[in-house]
Amino acid sequence: MNGARTGTLASLRGSIARIEAPSDATMPNRVALGHTSVDAMLRGGLASAVLHEVFASGHQSGAATGFVAGLAGRLSPRKPLVWMRQDFSDRESGALSMSGLAELGLDPRLLVTVRAADVDSGLRTAADALACDALGAVVLEVWGDARQLDLVASRKLTLAAQASGVTALVLRIAATPIPSTAETRWIVRAAHSPPGSAASASMPAAPWGAPRFDAELVRNRHGPVGRWIMEWKCDECQFSEPSAHPQPMAATPAHRPHHAQVGAEQRLAS
Repeated sequence: MNGARTGTLASLRGSIARIEAPSDATMPNRVALGHTSVDAMLRGGLASAVLHEVFASGHQSGAATGFVAGLAGRLSPRKPLVWMRQDFSDRESGALSMSGLAELGLDPRLLVTVRAADVDSGLRTAADALACDALGAVVLEVWGDARQLDLVASRKLTLAAQASGVTALVLRIAATPIPSTAETRWIVRAAHSPPGSAASASMPAAPWGAPRFDAELVRNRHGPVGRWIMEWKCDECQFSEPSAHPQPMAATPAHRPHHAQVGAEQRLAS
């Protein structure tokens, strides 16, 4: 009798595991970010039509904004993007720079910025925006710990994203992570960017290098987590592994042998 019960229990556990395991049919569409290791960890890229969270401390708000802008650019390259902010966000971290977004490769003409008086109105407006399937993504930026952004609120945003196919990106500045229905959760910090090459010898200093982010994936519903340095390629509008050689390197001339090979031939001849 005990053996029959054990077999039945094992069979039920197996059935539940098969039901809960994500299948190709239920897995959301994914957008490759360009960073080989991150895309592999995310099973091909960042899932669309779901909710993603990005957290950062107050002094890292600029880095987190750039990171979210990069994610939005990958998710919504040719569709309008709605960016929802609280009224006081401009005083805390400055206004969104259209020229800065353009330098990141995003089209400012496709960006719609909305200011909310408080978190409640921001949540309502973000939910309304997610219902519009003409958008590519909706960013909800909230400062501090907001009790309104609880598990119920995140579930509503997730359901709205799934229904319309529009991806929700929630940017949390100076906030503590709490349980949510987010597909992924990131903690973002600025990473050192080596200077780029000077365009001419008359320039007093080399220009800024490519933006780099210290991105830590702390929640991944369908896989493990990790931490990487992610470099944003403005021209390609995608992330990548950090460049091993930030400065341009001259290729070996094809019409003459390497010095080491010449030296070896000379030693053999002697």
